[in-house]
Amino acid sequence: MEEHHKNNMNRRDFLKIVGITTATSTAALYGCGSKEGSSEGSKVLGPIPTDKMTYRSFPGLGSDKVSILGYGCMRWPTVPAPDGKGEMIDQDAVNELVDYAIAHGVNYFDTAWGYHGGQSEIVLGNALKKFDRSQYYLADKFPGYDLDNMPHVEEIFTKQLQKCQTEYFDFYLFHNVCEKNIDAYLDPQYQILDYLLKQKEQGRICHLGFSCHGEMSVLKRFLKEYGKHMEFCQLQINYVDWKFQHAKEKVELLDEYGIDVWVMEPLRGGKLAQLKPEYESRLHALRPTESIPAWAFRFLQSIPQVKMVLSGMSNMQQLQENIETWSTKKTLNDTEKEVLFSIVEEMKKKIVVPCTSCRYCTSRCPQGLDIPRLLSLYNEYAFSQGGFIAPMVVSTLKDKGPGACIQCHSCEKVCPQQIHIADVLQDFVYRLR
Repeated sequence: MEEHHKNNMNRRDFLKIVGITTATSTAALYGCGSKEGSSEGSKVLGPIPTDKMTYRSFPGLGSDKVSILGYGCMRWPTVPAPDGKGEMIDQDAVNELVDYAIAHGVNYFDTAWGYHGGQSEIVLGNALKKFDRSQYYLADKFPGYDLDNMPHVEEIFTKQLQKCQTEYFDFYLFHNVCEKNIDAYLDPQYQILDYLLKQKEQGRICHLGFSCHGEMSVLKRFLKEYGKHMEFCQLQINYVDWKFQHAKEKVELLDEYGIDVWVMEPLRGGKLAQLKPEYESRLHALRPTESIPAWAFRFLQSIPQVKMVLSGMSNMQQLQENIETWSTKKTLNDTEKEVLFSIVEEMKKKIVVPCTSCRYCTSRCPQGLDIPRLLSLYNEYAFSQGGFIAPMVVSTLKDKGPGACIQCHSCEKVCPQQIHIADVLQDFVYRLR
C-alpha cells in the first residue's frame, strides 16, 4: 500500500483508524469470470434472513448473480481523528458491517476515488481481504468529476487497485458524467476509454459502465459516442426524481441501448428515510408494517430495468432493515403509487436545494467551508420559513458561515447536482439579515 495515503499523524494512530496493511489480494489477473461458492461470513446478529436476498442476473456472470442490494461506500461510520482535526472512518465498524452484509447475501460493494477524502477504497480493501475473491463483486470509478484527473487515468487506476488490495475490478465506471465533464470524457487526447477497454482486455476490468448526473442531452451524447461499450449505467432514481430529474425518460433511453440500470441515491441522500408526520401517516395507512425507507425501495422494485440498488448504510440498523426489505418483493400497486406521487408533488414545492451531501464540493473550497452543512441549513431555513435552528447554528460557525464564501465558484465545478452553490450561499446571507 502506498505510503502517501498516510495523513500527517502518528502512523500507529492512522493504522488504528483505517487499518492499512501491506497485504495484497491473491485474486488472479484473469479473475473476471463467474463466482462459485457461497459466503461463510460473520455471526448473524439478529433474525434477519441469510438466504432470502434478491438477486439479478447480468451478462457475463454465467449462472452467478449480483445482489440487488449493493453496498454504497460513501457514508461509512466515522470516529474522531487522533489529531483532533475532523473525523476518519471507523475500520472496526466497517469490518463488522461488511462481514454482516456478506453473511446475509449482499455481494456487491461500490466505492470511489473521492469517497471519504480518498479513504473509502483503503478501508473497503481492508474489510474485504479476509474473504475469498469469489464471494463478492467490487466496483470502483474513474474520478472524472474533477477535470484535473483526466490526464492521469493510468496512474489513478493503478493506485485504485493498490488501495483496494485487488488485482481486478468486477465493475468499473466513468464517474459522474455531466455537463461539466462531458467534453473532457469524450476528448480523445485523454484516451480514457481506450485505456479502460485495454484493462478490460487484460482482465483488470470485468464490466465497464458509467454513472450520470447530467441532463438528458448529456446522457444522449455520451451514449452516442460510448454506448456500444457500456454494460450498465448508474442513475439517481427515487420516487421524487422519477419525474423531477427525468429519471423515467433516462431509464427508457438506456433500455433502448440494452444497458442495465444501477440506482444511486434511492433515499435521496437520506432525505426519504424520514418524512413529515402527515406524509408518513398516509403511507402507514396503506402499509402499516412497512418502514418509510422501504417505500422508496418498493418503488424501485416496480422498475424492471433496475438490476442494482446502492444504499450507503452507515450503521447496523440500516443494513439490517435494508436486507430485510430486499429479502421480499412487495411492489407498489397503482393506488399506492398515486398516493406516493401526490406526496411527492407536495414535497417538491418545498425542495429548495437538491444536495445529497456527497461532499465533492468541500475538496475544492479555498475557504474550507462545510458546504453540504450550509446547504442543509439553508433548506432548513426555507422549510421552516425562518425559525430559530438555522440562524442559531450559523451564529456558531463564526468565519465558516455562508458569508465566508468568496464567490470563486470552484465548488460548482465538481458538484454532481450542478447546484449554483455560490448563489445559494449569497442568498442565504441575504435571508439571514
